[in-house]
Amino acid sequence: MLIGRLIGVSRYRLSPTPAQERALAEHCGHARFVWNLAVEQHAHWRPGRRSGPGFAEQCRQLTQARAEFGWLRGGSIVVQQQALKDFAQAVANFFGNTHRKPTWRKRGHGEGFRIVAVKAGDVRRLSRTVGEVKVPKVGWVRFRWSRAVPGGVKSYRITLDRAGRWHVTFAVIPESIPVPGTGEVVGVDRGVAVSAALSTGELLCAPTLREAEKARLVRLLRKLARAKRGSNRRAKVKAAVAKLKAREADRRRDWVEKTSTDLARRFDVIAVEDLKIGNMTRSAKGTVEAPGRNVRQKAGLNRSILAAGWGRLVRRLEHKACGRVRKIDPRYTSQTCNACKHMARESRESQALFLCVACGWRDNADINAAKNIRDTIKDTAVGHTVAARGGAPSGGPANREPQRDLLLVM
Repeated sequence: MLIGRLIGVSRYRLSPTPAQERALAEHCGHARFVWNLAVEQHAHWRPGRRSGPGFAEQCRQLTQARAEFGWLRGGSIVVQQQALKDFAQAVANFFGNTHRKPTWRKRGHGEGFRIVAVKAGDVRRLSRTVGEVKVPKVGWVRFRWSRAVPGGVKSYRITLDRAGRWHVTFAVIPESIPVPGTGEVVGVDRGVAVSAALSTGELLCAPTLREAEKARLVRLLRKLARAKRGSNRRAKVKAAVAKLKAREADRRRDWVEKTSTDLARRFDVIAVEDLKIGNMTRSAKGTVEAPGRNVRQKAGLNRSILAAGWGRLVRRLEHKACGRVRKIDPRYTSQTCNACKHMARESRESQALFLCVACGWRDNADINAAKNIRDTIKDTAVGHTVAARGGAPSGGPANREPQRDLLLVM
C-alpha cells in the first residue's frame, strides 16, 4: 500500500440540537436507502450475465428517483451520491480481493453518511473546547474541540453509534512520527492475559470495564433476555448495554493510540508477529452435519482476543511508524528459549512462566517470546549487513582470491 493512500481519521464528538439530530438521522436514512438499492441491483449479477449499473448510471437513476419522490428530493444530493460512490468503491475492493462483498445496511447498525468537497470555511472554532462544522441542509453543528482539526480537510463522515452518540470524523493523510535515531529494536508479543509484552520487560494491558461495570453489564444482559422484543423496556436496556460497551471500546481505542505513539517515538524498528487474527477469531460452531467442539470456550477466547486490540495496535503502528514495522513468522516464538535457543513445548510451564528444560533459563513467558521476536529482526539485519569494500555479510569470509587447491578439489 502506498504511503500517500494511508488515510487516517480524527474523530470528534458532535453535539447536535434535537432538530439537527432529526435532520442528521434523515440523512442517514437516505444514505442507507440508496446503498441498499445499489446492493439489490448488484445482487442479481452472476458470472456470464451483464454487469450491474455503474456509478454514472446509478447517478442518473438517482436523479430520476429524486424527481419522482418528494421525500427523497428533500434530502441532500451530496449525501445520496456519495453513498453510491462509497458503494462503487466497496464493489471495486471486493473484486480486488481486499474486502468482503458489500451487504445490506440495517437501521441502527453502522449509521452514517459522508460529505466531500469540504471548503476551508466549513469547519471553524468557536472557543477553546467548541467548534462547529457545516452540514448540507442541516446547518452549523457543534462538536467538542478536543484537539486541533488537521489542515487540508477535504471530506468528513458523520456517524451514529449504538450508544446514541454522534461523531464527526475528518479524513486526513497522517504524518509519520520521526525516527528517534537510537537504533533500538523492540519486539512486541501480543496475548490475551497481557495485551502487549515488550522485549524491554514491559507488560501492557488494554483497559476493560471495571468490576462494578462488569457486574452491571451481566445484570443488564439478563434483563435484556427477559424483555419482550419490540417493547420500550427492551429498547432502554439495549441502550444501556450499548453505552457500557461503547465505554469499553473508547478506553481500548485510547490505549491503542497512546501505546502506538509511545512505541513509535522510542524505537527505530518495531517487530510484531504476523498473526491472522480473522482466522484465529473464527467461530467454532461448525455445521449441523459437523458440529464444532468447545464452542463456548472458543467464543470466550475470541472475545478476549478482540478485546485486546491486536489488530488496531498494529494498524496504528504502521500509520505512525511508517516503514518501521516488521512482521515475522510467529511459529515457535513462545516455545523457544531466548538464552540457549532450545525449542520445547514443555518449557512453557504456565501462562506466565517460561522455564527452559535445557539450560534452566527462567523468564516471563510473554517477555521471552517478545525477545525472540526482537532477535529475529536483529539476526535478519545482521545477515543483510554488507561489509566494507563490497565484502560478504558481517560474520562471513572476507574478500580474497580463490585458492587453487580448493578449485582442484571441486
